[in-house]
Amino acid sequence: MPDDVFKALADPTRRTILDELAERSGQTLFEICSRLSVKHRLALSRQGVSQHLAVLEAAGLVETRREGRYKFHDLNTAPLRQIAERWPVPETPEPEEGSP
Repeated sequence: MPDDVFKALADPTRRTILDELAERSGQTLFEICSRLSVKHRLALSRQGVSQHLAVLEAAGLVETRREGRYKFHDLNTAPLRQIAERWPVPETPEPEEGSP
């Protein structure tokens, strides 16, 4: 699973898509394409964005749900937490008063 997450995060366009979903989760493909085009000046086809979303979904970073004929994309940060938990930072003791 972490290999898929690292692969998904390696691409700057996919990171931008995740940024957009972090800002507003539950977007349709049309909304994501519009935001990438207008806000980030990225000229990607709907198919290109869809392929990026497929990589993000395979990595578990994006979850989809259907409501009628619409498909909504939601950010899932659980895989990122799993990576962070893999390499915990050791706690450093608090310096005592009067210590340098």
